Amino acid sequence: MPAPTRRSFLALGALGGLLSVCGCTDDHDKNARPTAEDADRPLRQRQLAATDALLADYDAVIAASPADAARLGDLRDDVFQHREALAQSLPASSPAASAGAAAARTVAELAASERRTAGRRLADLADASPALARTLASVAASGAAHAAALGDTGPIADDGPPPSPSPTASAAPSGSASPAAMRAADVEALQAALAAEHAAVYGYGVVGAFLPVGPQREDGRAAYAAHQTRRDAWQRLLAAGGTSPTAAAPGYRLPFQVKDAAAAGRLAAHLETQLTAAYADLCATTALRAQAAAALRECALRAAHWGADLPALPGLAAADPAPSASAT
Repeated sequence: MPAPTRRSFLALGALGGLLSVCGCTDDHDKNARPTAEDADRPLRQRQLAATDALLADYDAVIAASPADAARLGDLRDDVFQHREALAQSLPASSPAASAGAAAARTVAELAASERRTAGRRLADLADASPALARTLASVAASGAAHAAALGDTGPIADDGPPPSPSPTASAAPSGSASPAAMRAADVEALQAALAAEHAAVYGYGVVGAFLPVGPQREDGRAAYAAHQTRRDAWQRLLAAGGTSPTAAAPGYRLPFQVKDAAAAGRLAAHLETQLTAAYADLCATTALRAQAAAALRECALRAAHWGADLPALPGLAAADPAPSASAT
């Protein structure tokens, strides 16, 4: 992995904002089309039921294994935040009681339940509104990270290649979307993701220069290669649609000084965490939703691997109050 050869700076602040759909209706139009909230209601209700079942699994395992209560309690708190995010626009309700005995009784069974539930999020991704798609992809990424933290790195259904808690996950976008069919907002979100990947590629050059020889450096190399691959795929996709891909900035500013391996690991965690915001925005597109959700999940898993304290909703959480970065 090449180290930087000139004084450069890294920019990777939180990218983009929420891509939202604004539907205008005419009060006098008796045939007004359903709103996005109306269309999302069955999906939200289905996802709420899946979340309640997962909460019941957590309660059962915590009751059966008090020694694991502390670490499982933190993950359960995340799942409850998932419920709140998915319940938006629905009538207020408390988590439904599980009918019969909960399926999960051990930590391993709970991990498998997290993985299966993440797959259920992705199964509804294509039919969701842009706003709900961002939420589903974020919740699925969090669920995959939970499963990995609990020891289950099996494949997430309906989202392509299996996840991995290691930075070796490097699935590239399939490029199956038709560039010509992409809307202007989709192109804008893709350009933002490409800009973030440019910054990540440079950032991992810095990271690799300070990691010791051994597993850590190999993890850094794998992550560096994964971001190069995805950067190149986005560039090809934009060019195929007749759009000039965003170029790398002349320079980047690091969010903090990197002088040793510990700081390099923190930088890697920062890079991956910030990338989740770009990919959450890209999940609102129609043409690249599945690829964006896979990228979001991979970044969340890598961020956790590097020691990041992931929020309950990766990519959707409020911006980190740490010093922001800017391109030069």
